[in-house]
Amino acid sequence: MDIVLRATAMFFVLFVLLRLLGKRELGQMTPFEVVVLVVMGDLIQQGITHNDFSLTGATLAIVTFAFWGLVLGWLAYLFPRLKTALEGAPRVIVRHGELLEDNLRRDRMTRAEVESEMRLAGIARMADVEWAILEPQGKISFIRRDGGTVNPPDDDGPAS
Repeated sequence: MDIVLRATAMFFVLFVLLRLLGKRELGQMTPFEVVVLVVMGDLIQQGITHNDFSLTGATLAIVTFAFWGLVLGWLAYLFPRLKTALEGAPRVIVRHGELLEDNLRRDRMTRAEVESEMRLAGIARMADVEWAILEPQGKISFIRRDGGTVNPPDDDGPAS
């Protein structure tokens, strides 16, 4: 039971920490940040299982994390008002070719980052963007002034 309580506490610590990090930080991680997350995972494991290296202890910790993930997913589904708090909301960062500085500041983004994502999406000028929306997952969706939607290519392979 001790492992379940510690896993529950660590789940919510991680949940709050990841929400505080912001969308953009999770969408664009440097190699150093990935290493920090891996090390953090090991530290979390030590805090959850303490000196319990048994299969049962590890299974309890994993199942507890999965349980809370499912609970939060269902809460977001059943109560739409909670969805924004649990998963975040999209934010407009470019409207009618104009960068919205206040919205960029909220997500700690720079003009250079938006321009870099524009180039990756095949857009040369800010004036060609009708809307740019920072999605809750950290990616930016672009809608061209001519009405065509442009999204950055996925790393998962060719688009269908």
